[in-house]
Amino acid sequence: MDQTPDIELRKLAERRADAKLGFRSHLMAYAVVIGGLAAINLMTSHDYLWFLWAAGGWGIGLAAHWASVYTSAGDIRERMVEEELRRLKERRPQG
Repeated sequence: MDQTPDIELRKLAERRADAKLGFRSHLMAYAVVIGGLAAINLMTSHDYLWFLWAAGGWGIGLAAHWASVYTSAGDIRERMVEEELRRLKERRPQG
């Protein structure tokens, strides 16, 4: 019995799980750092909420990370890898 498809599916599942764990770590770091910046900002100056610049800038990156993990955009890479593998196999000299 050929185990190759199961091994490949396992590797794909592990990559996707790692990506989701990576996003969760990114989200937690964002929450802790932005929360800390907000606390410092509110303790030192109520007139200007400068921490929102950091929250917005980092938030854009966080949103992009979320999209790459939880939308079909992450599947684009998988499709590209599969296409490249197919092309390479077609070009391989038959020995």
